[in-house]
Amino acid sequence: MADAPVLVVTALGDVTADLVLEELHGLGVPAVRLDPSADFPHTAHMSARIERGAFTGDVTTATRHLGLSDVRSVYWRRPTPFSNAQEAATPEQRFAIEQSRRGYMGILHTLPKVLYVNHPARNRDAENKVLQLATAARLGFTVPDTLITDVPVDAAQFAAKHGTVIYKPVHRVHLACEDGRNRTIWVRTVRTDELDDSIARCPHLFQACVPKVADVRLAMVGGKAFASRIDTEDDHLDWRRDQSLITCSPISVPDPVRDAARAFLHTFGLSFGAFDFAIDGDGRWWFLECNPNGQWAFVDGATTRAITSALADTLQKGHPA
Repeated sequence: MADAPVLVVTALGDVTADLVLEELHGLGVPAVRLDPSADFPHTAHMSARIERGAFTGDVTTATRHLGLSDVRSVYWRRPTPFSNAQEAATPEQRFAIEQSRRGYMGILHTLPKVLYVNHPARNRDAENKVLQLATAARLGFTVPDTLITDVPVDAAQFAAKHGTVIYKPVHRVHLACEDGRNRTIWVRTVRTDELDDSIARCPHLFQACVPKVADVRLAMVGGKAFASRIDTEDDHLDWRRDQSLITCSPISVPDPVRDAARAFLHTFGLSFGAFDFAIDGDGRWWFLECNPNGQWAFVDGATTRAITSALADTLQKGHPA
């Protein structure tokens, strides 16, 4: 087990993964970094076998050989997306792109008796905002009143009931524009004149606006909780818009919040989750969302180091016996 490697699946330049890789190196734990869409088949090759009921395989990179059955754990971060097959020039190229996506990723998703932080399928389930909000409410988190609707009159009635209402996308936060750039859709308040017939085009997620005094980013590594309070220099509804204006400091986590967060990870089969909360003037923590593969390296130094250590320790231990 001492020589069993940790497989880190992410793109080059992922500074969050770099912190964990450096920590693993300091612990003497071997690690192999792989970015499937960038590495295969140019600088890496893979074979997988299913024989006599056993799954085995090999990956060869420019500098390493990795036996897939030897991997102790997988840190699945943010690999480069595969190209869009529909944009390929020929049917053969489209076929090869799709085979590459399904083949390489399929193999890496199938490693037996391996701890994933997190398995991509579990990430995908947990990214469903409607499901996570319903789960959070069931597990005891305090969740803002929420409406998901494509009915304009229901949206107008919700806004009339709650006064200040915010909008956020049901899925992801990027809008692909005609110029090829991605535009970020930030959380924002909704004007009354925007609640028109255009709402009928697709589901919209509205929430009662929490009168917050600060935000919290809570990183859960298994049962361990690491939280940073986020204060802004200005009244920013979405602190992610300009992180140069935020100040992060460690904050203790109330026991009910920690317990609910542990239950949340267990429900979705996650080893890690990055939770966002708003804190109101009474000190109440309001659940906003959980990103199962969220960032954490931007918070205060002490908390960043603690999260790095906890993740490296989890990856080093691998799958429980």
